[in-house]
Amino acid sequence: MPLSTHLVYYENAVGRVSEHANGYAIVQYKPGKRLLGDFQALLTHLGHLLQRRSWHKVLTDQRAMTPFTDEERRWIREQWLTTQTERHQDVMVAMLLPEDVFARLATNLVMHEAQEGILHYQIFQDEVSAAAWLRQAP
Repeated sequence: MPLSTHLVYYENAVGRVSEHANGYAIVQYKPGKRLLGDFQALLTHLGHLLQRRSWHKVLTDQRAMTPFTDEERRWIREQWLTTQTERHQDVMVAMLLPEDVFARLATNLVMHEAQEGILHYQIFQDEVSAAAWLRQAP
């Protein structure tokens, strides 16, 4: 099922957070530069959706995304991960990597920084494989 056919929970200039009927969130990043406030809003709404539904699985589609900025990476590490850690539940993330090489490098930095945290990543080439992994993940 294409990612675009799910119930949209939140959308702004940075991307879209959707709800999948199989019990996980989908984050689709849009191309282009991002304002920090918009980026923070997108991930804050993702956190709210996970908490509201008691979910711990996310499919993140970063294929069109530009690299994370240092400020975004710092906010993820210092704010978003801290908030998610307070829930005391690990988050399973099926990731479709960015096509842009520099965006891949920035994503790898975020993954490395979150390695000891609550995020557990698995990388996929397509959304069908990613969705299948999320369905069978605990």
